[in-house]
Amino acid sequence: MRAVRVEQFGDPGGMVLTEVVVPTPGPDQMLIATEAIGVGGVDAVIRRGTIGGLGFEPGLVPGSEVAGTVTAVGAGVDASWVGRRVWAFTMLGGYADHALARAEHVSPLPENITPVDAVTIGSSGPVAHFALAHAHFAPGESVLVRGAAGSIGIAAVEIAARGGASGVAVTTSSAERGERLRALGATHVLDRSGHGPQDAPAGYDVIVDIVGGPETPDFVDRLAPNGRFVVVGAVAGMPPEDVSARLIRAFRQSRSFATFSLDTIPVPARAVVRAEQFAALGRGDLHAVVHDVLPLEKAAEAHRQMDDGTVFGRIVLVP
Repeated sequence: MRAVRVEQFGDPGGMVLTEVVVPTPGPDQMLIATEAIGVGGVDAVIRRGTIGGLGFEPGLVPGSEVAGTVTAVGAGVDASWVGRRVWAFTMLGGYADHALARAEHVSPLPENITPVDAVTIGSSGPVAHFALAHAHFAPGESVLVRGAAGSIGIAAVEIAARGGASGVAVTTSSAERGERLRALGATHVLDRSGHGPQDAPAGYDVIVDIVGGPETPDFVDRLAPNGRFVVVGAVAGMPPEDVSARLIRAFRQSRSFATFSLDTIPVPARAVVRAEQFAALGRGDLHAVVHDVLPLEKAAEAHRQMDDGTVFGRIVLVP
């Protein structure tokens, strides 16, 4: 089968399409013929080699989520899964014609949800949901989503708006993107540095940050008293140590700073929320925003677009 390997960390040019042996599912695993492969921010961070400390080696096949049809199962997995349409979390190995996933990380795909839409919201939707829960978001509170043009940001905007936020501000890079985000529930559009119209709130009860990087402390300063800041991504790099200094300087504001990873949520709880979100997607209450659909061999091009910051929503690869 075909698979895209990261032969050299750094530029997207280090990604190479190769021929590899189709894997065999081990105990508690399923083999899935991929029909859609999500291209996520974590894939780009891994490919750049900037995530650090997790033991990634050259030659890995990136890709953490796929949708397709189960073609084989390993020991301990009910054979009735064979032939079923599914969404699956793979962690790695998704950029290929076939991918392995542990059975607990596989969710049935409703008939009215396409594989492309499934990998657009299958991971990003639960991340947004649980990040807002981690921040103890409540109806009537104001929310800022930093880096709202990606799939996690878009989901956070929609979920916060549907959840009764008093307002949902977003940072984005253009007026055109801002208008698209307004159509999805945003009430205030700010530029990347957090500046915007005069009627934008001076402080926010909840900030969900997908960007990270050196400007993170400036956004911590935008928290309202008792405000909660949650980092769910670091596509611009790790935040500086100045974050803690900003919190101490505003000691009397009782602000909080936290990180969030979906890894800390029990797998069954993730599956319940994912099923609810797939149902909401089918009803039109949530939207899968697809930037582009590219063939598998264009994986490097997908990553170049991500590096250029031109993606709104999610790029999906298809075999």
